[in-house]
Amino acid sequence: MKGNVCQSCGMPMGTTDELYGTEKDGTKNQEYCKYCYANGAFTTECTMEEMAEICVKPMVESSEGMTEDVARSMMQHVLPTLKRWKA
Repeated sequence: MKGNVCQSCGMPMGTTDELYGTEKDGTKNQEYCKYCYANGAFTTECTMEEMAEICVKPMVESSEGMTEDVARSMMQHVLPTLKRWKA
């Protein structure tokens, strides 16, 4: 896969900057998506488990054949590997 994945939710952000979050000065942040990071801060303060639940619905809606259980399982495996959630 080309491009980055959000280091908060794991969403693929592609090679263009349209999905990248922003810093306070408006520059694009290369690590986080616009849904997780805007104006230099995370858009929501949540636990890793809460982030997994936030991601389930969009994953099911955007992936044909994806079930909530599969999406939840994927998030439980992916999130701990991302920068925001690493201990």
